[in-house]
Order: sequence, then structure tokens, then C-alpha cells
Amino acid sequence: MHSPRPFRFGTGGYHVASRTKLLAFVRNMEDLGYTMYVTPDHFGASLDVGIQLMAVAEMSPTLRIGSYVFANDFRHPALLAREAAALDALSNGRFELGLGAGYLEQDYATTHIPFDPPDVRVSRLAESVTLLKRLLAGETVTMAGTYYTVTKLTNFPTPVQHPYPPLFIAGGSRRVLSLAAREADIVGLLTRSHGGKLDLTDCSAAATLQRIEWIRTAAGARFAGLELNTLVLNVTITDHRQQTADDLARRLGVPAEHLLDSNHFLIGSVDQIVEAIQMWRERFGISYIAVIREYMEALAPAVACLAGQ
Repeated sequence: MHSPRPFRFGTGGYHVASRTKLLAFVRNMEDLGYTMYVTPDHFGASLDVGIQLMAVAEMSPTLRIGSYVFANDFRHPALLAREAAALDALSNGRFELGLGAGYLEQDYATTHIPFDPPDVRVSRLAESVTLLKRLLAGETVTMAGTYYTVTKLTNFPTPVQHPYPPLFIAGGSRRVLSLAAREADIVGLLTRSHGGKLDLTDCSAAATLQRIEWIRTAAGARFAGLELNTLVLNVTITDHRQQTADDLARRLGVPAEHLLDSNHFLIGSVDQIVEAIQMWRERFGISYIAVIREYMEALAPAVACLAGQ
């Protein structure tokens, strides 16, 4: 029987081009007990991922930093391997490489990057992962794939973490989660997405258990070593849990019971929220919780109770 992983909590993605404000945010999240700064990868929505993460690493000697997640279609994996290695080397081994197939249609529409069907984007992601891992592990790579071709390519610098920084892949579909199960160190449990938006009708505990079974099947013997992550989309502190869930469910168009047992929503008193997160680890195996920055303060009392436990 494996001991449960200690809880860890992440947030970030601050959307301002000001060093002063970013530094204040970093200091605040450290004070609240968060240990992981993460940022998404969308055009027009945040600072450049790599530059932002490097700035945070300089501002804090302890926070780990991670992409949540690099959109694979926006960078050739040879370029991303170089950036990932530099982030890891210059942060003294605190970088986690999050990678996804890309889902936000607006990013593609505004840049005219082709928004290929999901099966093509996931196939391209899978090929990218293979190339990235080989480059980051220090191989000289010659590969002629369907989407990427390189000849005698080596990467620089050498990452501090060996054989490469932890690889994080998140998704809601069976194909992406199966890829994550086979290749990643950290697997993020998301809902499905449609038209660039998360499908909140797919947020129930039953849906999460189905995803975990997909991961377990694809991972085989690897499953016990995987870290499972969830993204919390809403935190509401209240003594009227059911009423609050009913109100939120009406606004979102989903059943209230799905919100109350979902690993993407936390509603209730601080004690109830702490119990819910503990239940996530017991029932789902989730130990790494990321929360969108708007709810960083609301989740802080639970972070204080659970971080590292």
C-alpha cells in the first residue's frame, strides 16, 4: 500500500505587465502557503510564459514554476525544449513542463494558426512529447515524423532535473489522458472542452472516476508513480452550502449535485472544504490542487491546513 502524496497547491497566471504588481502577488501567494506558480498560454491574456516564469523564479528562491500549459501548436518542440531546459537550469531545478494540445479556438482564430481537428492536434502533441523528452534527456536526435523532422539536433543547456523536468499533461478526453498516463509524471484531470470552453456538464465525480480508470488502464505499472492534479474553478466560503450550490448550478446550467461532488468546485465552510479536498485524495488520488487566481485568497485557509500534509 502506497502512502498518499502530500498535498501541494498552486496558483498564478497574473495578467499584468508590472514587475511591482507581480512581485506583490508572488509574496502574497508565498505567505498563503502556495508552493507552485503556474501560468496559462494564451494570446492577449497574460505575460509570455517563459519570461513570466523566469521572473517569478528570480523573485522567489523557493516557489516551483510551471506552464499550465504550453499550447503545443504555438512552438516547434525543438524551440520549446531549449526554453524548458533554460527555465530549469536558471531556476535551479524548479521548473515543471506542462504541455497540452491547444483548445482555445480564439487563439487560433486571431493568429491564423490552423485549428486542426482534435485527433490531429493530439497526434501532433504525442509526437512532440517524444521529441521533447529525447532532447531534454541529452540525446542527439534524428527523427522524421509526421509533423516534425530534425537531423542531428542537440539541446542546450542541460536541465538540472534528470532526465528532464517533470512533464505535466492535462486533459479531459480519453486519448489525451491515455497519452499523459504513458508519458507524463503529472496528470491533470480536466473536463472535456467544446468550442474553446470547458464543458461543465462533465464535472461530476462519476466523470472523474471514469477518467482515472482511463489513466489507470493506459499507465499500467506506471500508475502508482503518477501525481494527479485538478484545477479548481470556483471556491465559495459559505455556511449555506446547498443553497449556494443551487444558485451557482442555475447560473452554470449544471446539476447542483455535480458541483458538490466535483473536483473542480469547492463550496461550503472552511472545514467542509478541507474535508472535500481530503476526500479527493482518498477517492481520486488527487494531491496537487491548482486554483485560478481569483480564488487564491478564498482557498487560503484550506491551504494553511493541508499544505505538505
